[in-house]
Amino acid sequence: MAVSTAETGRVRELLERERERFEELHPRSRKIYEAAAEDLLSGVPMNWMTRWPGRFPVYVQQARGAEVVDVDGNAYVDLCLGDTGAMCGHAPAPTVAAIAAQAERGITTMLPSEDAGAVGGLMAERFGLRHWQFTVSATDANRFLVRLCRQVSGRSKILVHNHCYHGSVDETVVEIGPGGGPVPRYGSVGPPVDPAETTRVVEINDVEALARELAHEDVACVLVEPALTNIGIVLPDPGYHDELRRITRETGTLLIIDETHTLSCGPGGYSAAHGLEPDALTMGKPIAGGIPTGAYGLSDELAERVIGSTFWDAADVGGVGGTLAGNALQLAAVRATLGEVLTPGAYERMIGLGERYEAGVNDAIERHGLDWSAVRLGCRVEYMFAPEPPRNGAEAAAVIGGPLDELMHLYMLNEGILFTPFHMMALISPATTTEQIDAHTAAFDRIAGELAAGS
Repeated sequence: MAVSTAETGRVRELLERERERFEELHPRSRKIYEAAAEDLLSGVPMNWMTRWPGRFPVYVQQARGAEVVDVDGNAYVDLCLGDTGAMCGHAPAPTVAAIAAQAERGITTMLPSEDAGAVGGLMAERFGLRHWQFTVSATDANRFLVRLCRQVSGRSKILVHNHCYHGSVDETVVEIGPGGGPVPRYGSVGPPVDPAETTRVVEINDVEALARELAHEDVACVLVEPALTNIGIVLPDPGYHDELRRITRETGTLLIIDETHTLSCGPGGYSAAHGLEPDALTMGKPIAGGIPTGAYGLSDELAERVIGSTFWDAADVGGVGGTLAGNALQLAAVRATLGEVLTPGAYERMIGLGERYEAGVNDAIERHGLDWSAVRLGCRVEYMFAPEPPRNGAEAAAVIGGPLDELMHLYMLNEGILFTPFHMMALISPATTTEQIDAHTAAFDRIAGELAAGS
């Protein structure tokens, strides 16, 4: 019989134990946090760092490969990997060497570097689209493409999935409201306009809603992750992407696939692995080994439309650009990371470790009778506190958070396993070892046994 552990007294008992253990393990982090709070808002350089488990954040001393060491000397198997920013592992040697060499020659000049053409060729070969531009983040890549699609289509709105994540793009920080229309997502800070003016939103896998919303023919582009990844992993149903592409073409709507998190699926991301045919791709985070970078690629047809509508005498003030975008340091890092670190061979090994991780979790879930499930997206794996993986964003949101989520994050942190702070999603790098995967499996088995015994 399945054991429900969502809101039991046992969860709260274990959580209090782990909170005390956390404070015992991190005295120096606590001191640094208390001192930093005098000058940093909330004591951290970016407010989402307060989302980590425990009463204060852990401060890092060093990160190498797939291991992080904090200022108290605690070592962690890093399954967070900078929430994808360090998917190639921390300080990979080829990327570090390229960064150091380029820094000696200059970081940014507003002129293209010698690496530029080679990097364009790498991107085209790997991701299947021929026309590329570079930004400082994936957020910028998404923001710029939304503008370009509006420019060439003459349409004002975009469409996204419920509980999507495309960085801090204003039009995407939305969710389906009680009346079925778009409203600001919970936590949206100072939304600039009513999202009903800019955005249509549907659940992933809801083909009927997709067709209904695009039938208005006022949507410039559909901007989607091919699988949701920031509300837990929610996979597309078989055939969903075929319908998405069919309907966008029938309604004259451009299709942008955001591969930032789904680069976990293989060398060319989800689109290459599953034969998708978007008009544009966006990505960022891991492609430069951690150097802030984003990129967007265009099909031949869309590139021609963009070139044809470009204001060449005002290209620097049109809302698409950035002084540091495409700088020499970025391009050197991208060339080394894609060419020597995130290779097809590395992906084969990473995905194999993802399968091992998934099998270990599923075995423990079954043996301890927990009503949980695991879902994998290449070398990215998530366990959810539901008997079946959610099929859309609303279902995923309903099972994320609460005391059980906090307990699992905090327990794993105390056991030397680092997850992204937002949900129980693991990411595997080229530097991750079999021993590290098995260390997580052992820790997961222990806490699963404790929860099952107290239910």
